[in-house]
Amino acid sequence: MRKIKLLLAWSLFLILLVLALPAWEGSGRDLNHWENFSRFALRFVPPDFSDGREIWLGLLETIQVGFLATAFASFASLGIALMGGPWMPAPGRALVLLLLATIRSIPSLIWAVLAVAVVGANSRAGVLALSFYSIGYLGKFLMDDFSSLDHTLMKTYQRWGVHPLFAFFLGFWPQLKKLYGAHCLWMLEYNIRSAAIIGYVGAGGLGLLLQAYQEYGQWSRFSAVLIVILGIVICFELLVHWRGRRKTTGESLA
Repeated sequence: MRKIKLLLAWSLFLILLVLALPAWEGSGRDLNHWENFSRFALRFVPPDFSDGREIWLGLLETIQVGFLATAFASFASLGIALMGGPWMPAPGRALVLLLLATIRSIPSLIWAVLAVAVVGANSRAGVLALSFYSIGYLGKFLMDDFSSLDHTLMKTYQRWGVHPLFAFFLGFWPQLKKLYGAHCLWMLEYNIRSAAIIGYVGAGGLGLLLQAYQEYGQWSRFSAVLIVILGIVICFELLVHWRGRRKTTGESLA
């Protein structure tokens, strides 16, 4: 039976691969892609950091937008996910799942366009856009955690007459909080990277500089901003690695 399932899975993969191949055809024009890439890439070097002050201010605003959006979404998503946990009636869970899926179906850039239309072209639009987008993903992660973790202790508290909210924080939160923290850290990294892009539509951050440099063909300055964004991502990777090593060391000492 297992071999049959594996065969069916590979067959489905190959069918989908064949159906997707037309997307690789491109324009059909006979172009020297490597020459085009080389000529364009040379415009990015050497990186020009002459606008260091503007880049620094854009980076600061990008971090502020990403952090605020993650903070708002972390609280909102937890509240929404609690209303869709396995302890709630099935219709309520279905509505929460539908809400979270609807939020995730709208890309962060589209959320930014909508936010700019409502509050104007400023960093607040970026915070609102990424907050809504983050709620969709953090809520999904929490719903998955609710389904996979053990509810026994929480149900025991409820049978003892403890209020469901207190039962959750006493009997379920201790095993959820580490996962929740990891989800929020991942979301923070994503939001800071996204905050650097949504400025293209006026939502603040480094994206405003990227849009301006692209508009005027200043690719060496454009590459300087990309290097700064890469530095942010590397810092987060090091932080995650450090947290993982610290956790492993703590477990081994225990």
